Amino acid sequence: MLGESHDLLHEFPDLEAKIANLRSENPEFASLMDQYDGLDARVRNIEELGTPVADETIEELKKERLQLKDTLYAILRG
Repeated sequence: MLGESHDLLHEFPDLEAKIANLRSENPEFASLMDQYDGLDARVRNIEELGTPVADETIEELKKERLQLKDTLYAILRG
């Protein structure tokens, strides 16, 4: 769905406490979350505002967002 939020708390509500804990205590996790949040906001803005971009561009941004989410999830589960 266009403009749908993919922030980690929305994606993994059952891990809210762990996300908050890791974000405050693990600089690497915090940095990855910042990157993820920025990329998610960029994708949502492109979708919501109808910014003209090539389909390949938005798909690459979504793939990058998914890779970051997978990395963050692996840390959360580790």
